[in-house]
Amino acid sequence: MSASAQHSHRGLHAVTHLLEHAPGTGGLALWMAHRDLDDDPERGVALVQTDGRTLFYAPAFEHLPLERQVGWVAHVMLHVALRHVARREALRALRGDVDDTLFNLCADAVVNSTLAHVDWLDLPDGALRLPALLAEVLRRPEEARDEAAALQAWDVERLYDAVDDRGRSGGRKVRSDKSTADRMRQLGRQQTADLRAGAGEEAPEERAASAQQWQERLLRAHAADGAFSLLRALPGEVPRSRTPWALWLRARLSRVLAWRVTPSASRPSRSWLATQGRMGPHRRRPWEPGHTHARAVPRLVLVVDVSGSIDDGLLQRFAGEVAAIARRHAAPWVLVVGDDAVRRVVQVPGDAPASLPLGALAGVGSGDTDFTPLLEEADRHKPDLIVVLTDLDGPARHRPRAPVLWAVPAEQANAARPFGRHLVLG
Repeated sequence: MSASAQHSHRGLHAVTHLLEHAPGTGGLALWMAHRDLDDDPERGVALVQTDGRTLFYAPAFEHLPLERQVGWVAHVMLHVALRHVARREALRALRGDVDDTLFNLCADAVVNSTLAHVDWLDLPDGALRLPALLAEVLRRPEEARDEAAALQAWDVERLYDAVDDRGRSGGRKVRSDKSTADRMRQLGRQQTADLRAGAGEEAPEERAASAQQWQERLLRAHAADGAFSLLRALPGEVPRSRTPWALWLRARLSRVLAWRVTPSASRPSRSWLATQGRMGPHRRRPWEPGHTHARAVPRLVLVVDVSGSIDDGLLQRFAGEVAAIARRHAAPWVLVVGDDAVRRVVQVPGDAPASLPLGALAGVGSGDTDFTPLLEEADRHKPDLIVVLTDLDGPARHRPRAPVLWAVPAEQANAARPFGRHLVLG
């Protein structure tokens, strides 16, 4: 889209109005693309829509009163700022099935409650708000009394979890009569869908960067506007950046496996050599040792709990990251496989291909988990770091001398670990 098109769209007057009344939060619209549509949408689809990056304006939008235009732009602008399209797709990738209508209604309720205090804009007809959703759909009237507190307590994902109570039939979700989902659709029958298909799949690193950017923009804008902010209060679902586990793992392992410079008494320093050890015509400097990168080769042990709940795809991806990092640092590593006993030990050289020897996992793992013998075996190799891929379901009666990093799937994110640090694999 050309620069002229970006600054001459149908929502221009509404964006200008937002900037005049709330320069900080209204200015969030300037971080988004704007595009006019050629035709009006079909019935049930909003006059302003978004794919998570761009606001799309239908021809009928420019015939609305200015206050209604401002309400529409502010509403859809917050969908973008709160990353609702990206979060819907992330939820779909996690679950495999997301009802777009229910998710859109949950997101609308949060956005409308966030904007409900602003008296110089007009929200869309039948604007669904969070208190009505809590009282009439989820039957939680006590939580519906304080709208600001509800905004802090409920995010879109939590709302969707509570609302989507569709049953399952043959592995496919179906609706049941008088369900929470039905009540939600009935309550939101006047709402029009404004969340389009996503603009494109984001890599984990891009998702983390985008969440951080929007979090910072929202915080700065809300603070700058003060009492004039479009946001009644920062909702509990303001995007929060979370470093993808692969990046966190790379940083952690790179620090451990990096070569360290150490003093060496067998070679002089460069400054001593440059002066030939002299301070003057008849005086010599004392010996000044140099530094060397030579040291014992860093070593990593990867322990795989084969009785755990980590699927093969995640296991392969995780081990591939470990192997690639070890190879980059020319660091050999050891694979320890077991459950309540050590079943297999594989020595992997530092120049090995960046993949996991899956053959080491074939046909092993049938008992309960006991980390004690696995950690004892790992400790025997005198590693710089021990990484345990597991679901944390088992005792650990031995604490190794090296740091221990427990890598767990998202379902066990809150499981207690005996010691060390944990990394949640998403």
